[in-house]
Amino acid sequence: MSEQQGWGTPDDPHHRHVPPAAPVPPHVPHMQRPPQWYPPSPYVTAPVWTPAPRRRIGRRVAAVVAAIALSAASAVGGGYAALELRPQSADTIVSAQNSAQSNSPTASLADVAARVLPSVVSINTGSAVGSGVIITADGAILTNNHVVATARGSSVEVTFSDGKTATATVVGADPGTDLAVVKLQGGATYTPLAFADSDQVHVGDTVLAVGSPLGLDSSVTSGIVSALNRTIDEGQQNSRSASTKISGAIQTDAAINPGNSGGALVNTAGQLIGINTAIATSGDTAGNIGVGFAISSNTAKSVAQQLLG
Repeated sequence: MSEQQGWGTPDDPHHRHVPPAAPVPPHVPHMQRPPQWYPPSPYVTAPVWTPAPRRRIGRRVAAVVAAIALSAASAVGGGYAALELRPQSADTIVSAQNSAQSNSPTASLADVAARVLPSVVSINTGSAVGSGVIITADGAILTNNHVVATARGSSVEVTFSDGKTATATVVGADPGTDLAVVKLQGGATYTPLAFADSDQVHVGDTVLAVGSPLGLDSSVTSGIVSALNRTIDEGQQNSRSASTKISGAIQTDAAINPGNSGGALVNTAGQLIGINTAIATSGDTAGNIGVGFAISSNTAKSVAQQLLG
């Protein structure tokens, strides 16, 4: 075997050709990809206000768009609140005397709730469930216009905290302030809730919201006054109704849900400082997210007196 045909030469049939290795590139350290920063989306979903925090029977409560306009908060001085002691006729709306928010150190929230519950009712219109507040001894009940607007005819069914029921007739309504009054039939005597002076309410005051959220009668939640003098543009769920703009509203973080509409927002003296009427939602849910609104008691009292004549 010649040297040209020997093992390991190109002429050898068993020659194994190994291509030359590629040159090894110099080591390059691994580079981390820099973090990517994205600007905030310009498409920000606006808050959705659900006026008529009430429970639709057989259908979901529709959310409606609203805008917060003014957010001026005010705090004014006041003293200890006490109920007015002068005699009242059956059809007289009771006011508290010197009715600043009273954070009584001796009254527990359980005591306040027990005192208020007999004066707060559930209102069933046949197609919706809301809440109402007894404001006279002869059975006048203050609620939201959007609660009784769904009534079939002029009568609604009222359920008391003890489970008893009665029929009430719609006396009048003011869509412009989203307030209405219904009157119980039968001539019985009831326990009215006294109106506090909402001008004496302060941010940070403890409050209770009482009503029938999701149809759960006589429910009580607690929180504080988050802000004062809010203006909300409450669109009506009834497409035939114009949007209702409510000014001077009280903002609270006490849980308010569909069904609370027309119910009571009270201070720790058990006095009415507002009528619960709207909630803010994220758009994904119609439930409470800690931002609710009540029509101030001063506005509610003035309108109720006009409706009662």
